[in-house]
Amino acid sequence: MLEHYFSRTLTIDRIRSLWLGAPISRYAEWLSARQQSRASALYKIQTVILFDRFVTDRQVRAFEDLPAQIEPFIEEWKRTRGRKPHTPSYARSLRAGPRPTVEELLRLVLPDFVGTERRQPWPLQDLLPGFQGHLRQERGLRQATLTGYEHHLRVFERFLLSEAITDLSTLTPAIVNRFLIDSTAGLQACARQSRAGALRVILRFLRRQGITPTDLSRAVPRGRTYKQASIPRAIPWSDVERVLASIDRRSAVGKRDFAALMLLATYGLRAQEVAAMELSAIDWPRSRFHVLGRKAGNSTTYPLSARVGEAIIDYLRNARPQCTDRHLFISLVAPYRGIGQWAISGRASLYLTRAGIKVRRPGSHTFRHSCVQRLVEADVPFKQIGDYVGHRSDGATQVYAKIALHKLRALTTGDAEDVL
Repeated sequence: MLEHYFSRTLTIDRIRSLWLGAPISRYAEWLSARQQSRASALYKIQTVILFDRFVTDRQVRAFEDLPAQIEPFIEEWKRTRGRKPHTPSYARSLRAGPRPTVEELLRLVLPDFVGTERRQPWPLQDLLPGFQGHLRQERGLRQATLTGYEHHLRVFERFLLSEAITDLSTLTPAIVNRFLIDSTAGLQACARQSRAGALRVILRFLRRQGITPTDLSRAVPRGRTYKQASIPRAIPWSDVERVLASIDRRSAVGKRDFAALMLLATYGLRAQEVAAMELSAIDWPRSRFHVLGRKAGNSTTYPLSARVGEAIIDYLRNARPQCTDRHLFISLVAPYRGIGQWAISGRASLYLTRAGIKVRRPGSHTFRHSCVQRLVEADVPFKQIGDYVGHRSDGATQVYAKIALHKLRALTTGDAEDVL
């Protein structure tokens, strides 16, 4: 598959004649199968050629000895390239180094080679063994919830490190309260509640496992929050239209982002629901699409509006790369795979900022709130609104009564029998 990236036969023959020539040819085939872009593939192939030259100079003669050469090669690679002027992009590539590329090659050469673990291990595994299994298996939490617990655990881990605490049995109510005070400074009320709730679960698990002699979860203060205390961060529909109009739909990125934001604004979907959508979710003959695995545990079938359908068709025909990934929205740079919910929320925040829309915590939920506000202003019953956007309880929808200005205005004028 080297022919896919090199046109000169002399270059191909020279690469195949290297000591790692056969693995490099397999690596090029692997890159092509992953639909790696030509520029990225050429960079990777050139990197492994340099690695071949390095290990050959060091007279390495067995594939099993290659993993031990990774660190020396990285040091040599940085030393020879560190003299160049550092543009921001070059500095990023210098920090990343050739490790991922070399490890990809070695995984093809050595079946048992694992390489560097890119994802950080679950925090406090030594001090809190079995906690991840407790959350996943006993409590049956979803991956998104587990990610939240992992975040809180990392914060707790850093606090323990700063306090030089290596034995959780020495925890006291004073230490617990100091952690909460230090780690929640500057957080909003909901974030403080989340941190405190996660800490209670951790402390109850410590007591159940016999690590702490008493249940320290009682020492975690319960801050008081009130239902319907906040106001949804919605924007007028005219601002939504302004954001959508500001997207440059001439580019592939613009076509994809416009289709995603249309789903957010028209149907009030969550970012994770848009990210999880697959091509099979759209029933083109019946002009509808399905949203599965919603936050409330249900699924919903929506009619596909003409405007949203046209945006999706434009994206599928003119922007979405040909690949085996079945997600509707995928990255436009190889390797092609579905984009996550944070990417969709980030794109929504970007376009809100570019359009000059001033809103608290801009993101994908801004469009969700705006969709609900539009339905409230159209006098759609709250029960139907909750079903439309996938609310679990009526209380989640009733908070939008605060933005029903036309109904509130009727109450103040005294002519509100139809409202009550």
